[in-house]
Amino acid sequence: MTLKILHRPPSVDDTERPVPRWAMRLAYALPLLLLPACLWRLPFAAHFEMGQIQEGGLPSYWLSIPYVLGLSVLTELVAFLTIGLVRGWGEVAPAWIPVIGGRRVRPMAAVVPAVLGGLILTFLFTAVPLGGDRDLTFYGVIDTVEYTNGAWNALATVCVAPVAAWGPITIALAIAYYRRRVRGVEA
Repeated sequence: MTLKILHRPPSVDDTERPVPRWAMRLAYALPLLLLPACLWRLPFAAHFEMGQIQEGGLPSYWLSIPYVLGLSVLTELVAFLTIGLVRGWGEVAPAWIPVIGGRRVRPMAAVVPAVLGGLILTFLFTAVPLGGDRDLTFYGVIDTVEYTNGAWNALATVCVAPVAAWGPITIALAIAYYRRRVRGVEA
């Protein structure tokens, strides 16, 4: 019996038409881009406020721990789904999926949810600073979170700011998928 410690990475040429290099890199980078935000929110589950000045208290542990852990895991799982826009399992459903396994995925069945999801993510995470500790978002003017010092504020910005790119990246990958699958255009 031999141990296979080193292995060959899976082939990335399993798509019907070649995937643009920028799309491949962006799809694989997205989960890593969101990872700092997921790690940033984990201490909040244990009621460590990460330098934030909280007006109200945090919810009890039995609520905060599953919520924060679940949100972080869900964020990464959804980010990993965007890899399907550049891989073969986004064109042909994997065989282990009941009912649809092994069948071709209709392009619009992947494009429509990806674009809608990208628009929702853009809607949720886009904010324009107005000054005076206020931000303009699609859902109104909100007060920004205050921090005990500039170091916490800088760390929060570095960790959380990339989340704003999640929606536009998903939309760009969905458009590249559409162009490749429907129109047969290489971007």
